Amino acid sequence: MQDFIDLEGASGASYRFRRRPDGAPHLPTAGNYVIVQESAQGLKVLTVGVSLDLAQVRPPGPARAGRRQTHLFTRLNISRAVRSAEHEDVVASYRPARVVAEDA
Repeated sequence: MQDFIDLEGASGASYRFRRRPDGAPHLPTAGNYVIVQESAQGLKVLTVGVSLDLAQVRPPGPARAGRRQTHLFTRLNISRAVRSAEHEDVVASYRPARVVAEDA
């Protein structure tokens, strides 16, 4: 799995996310995150989230039998306005099965 992915928002803007290695801690900072799964067509975005503390975001567990591995990618964003705008843009583009907005 690559260390960085670029996701395009509905606006056409590109957002770079960095993979959080399995078992690695994350700095306690605000930002956006996605959980993706590799598929025959490329990466499938399963979850798009935003958090005040990315250290609290739990990466997906190991793949179960018959399922593909999922990966957590993060993007640091200190500004709430930027985090929210990017979150909405990525959600509108990928329409993931799960959206998390823990940014209150």
